Amino acid sequence: MVVCVCNAIRESQLRDVARNGDVRCAKAAYAQLGRKPKCGQCLPFARNIISDVVATA
Repeated sequence: MVVCVCNAIRESQLRDVARNGDVRCAKAAYAQLGRKPKCGQCLPFARNIISDVVATA
């Protein structure tokens, strides 16, 4: 599923970054992917994905 249309970031990419990196926020995860938020509408969903991965780690 595409999380961020502006940057073409998929849910699987965010989950990988959250699992493998030391990221706790969406902006840090985007930075790990070499991107940054543009319109920001994806940030709440991205935060939920990252929180879910961190909680189950």
